[in-house]
Amino acid sequence: MTELTGAQAASFAMKQINPEVVSAFPITPQTEIMMDFAQFVADGDVNTEFVLVESEHSAMSSAVGASAAGVRSMTATSSAGLALMFEILGVASGSRLPVVMNVVNRALSAPINIHCDHSDSMDCRDIGWIQLYSEDAQEVYDNTFIGLKLAERVKLPAMIMQDGFINSHCLQNIKLLKDAEIKNFIGKFKPKQSLLNFKKPVTIGPLELFDYYFETKRQESEAMISALEDYKIVCKSFEKMSSRKYSAVEKYKLKDADYAIVALNSVCGAVKDVVDELRINGEKVGLLKIRLFRPFPYDDVLNALKHCKRITVMDRSESFGANPPIMSEVVNSLKNAKKINSVIFGLGGREIFEDDIKNIYYNMIKNKKQERYVGCRE
Repeated sequence: MTELTGAQAASFAMKQINPEVVSAFPITPQTEIMMDFAQFVADGDVNTEFVLVESEHSAMSSAVGASAAGVRSMTATSSAGLALMFEILGVASGSRLPVVMNVVNRALSAPINIHCDHSDSMDCRDIGWIQLYSEDAQEVYDNTFIGLKLAERVKLPAMIMQDGFINSHCLQNIKLLKDAEIKNFIGKFKPKQSLLNFKKPVTIGPLELFDYYFETKRQESEAMISALEDYKIVCKSFEKMSSRKYSAVEKYKLKDADYAIVALNSVCGAVKDVVDELRINGEKVGLLKIRLFRPFPYDDVLNALKHCKRITVMDRSESFGANPPIMSEVVNSLKNAKKINSVIFGLGGREIFEDDIKNIYYNMIKNKKQERYVGCRE
């Protein structure tokens, strides 16, 4: 066992991947990832070309250019940095480039806030990137390898999420894998085509009007849908190497649960603690943790929740004028919103306490009205 923060877990995974190009621009609370990786570069632990750029927009542009040239490229960001990248995120996915990016979740301005919610990555949920969410530092570490393998398999970029400060700056015990194991798992990057293959010249990111754009986007969509099955294949391969089992959703004491919470990322640890406590008191409660958010595992969610009497979905981001992101997808999965409550919590890093989670369960059990905003003053 090794003690690492979530940020250190991400940078150490990048070290073991040893990508050819990493582009970097600092932003709180992501900066720790690139600071640690920069030390690996300085110490000669990696062969990476470390590119310091003038903005996050440039960081993603650099990563896209490197990937188009036929090499592995990675970067990391948070919040406004991810928002500034948005234009180029679509270039990466639309060009089918398997860039991998660690995202340390942080609230978007205004007002200015440096703490965690998921408004940054959830705003990017429909831009064509695979999205993996991580409960703890161990999952940050493992998801980085799984995300890379999956991205290169389906030729789509991938984001690996962790909660700002809650995960990124807190030490946790994690089990590391050997460099040789990682090298064998990810293999060599073999692009089907690249800008630097002069024997087979290609154009990447050309102008497409109504003649081909529709078809290109359909292919992109079908690749994302197929990524569900590819994710299972990658996870089985990872399990053989690490003995750690991963799936699109994690069911925690859900088999006989009458009442369930659906959530993702770090809050799932607190929810599990509350489930354990309420189970001792005889309450049939459970948790469904979403790990793979894009592509969304609709069938897995339906099968996990269809027997529950009541469900509450905990979103750490708002969707103004509509159901929040996770809630929307769970409703789509179940096609029956009558037994589902929606909860918004933790915006701007606002803490949620175990008593709040208990109240959510008791409101379900007693069929009482659930307040939409938990932990928010009127």
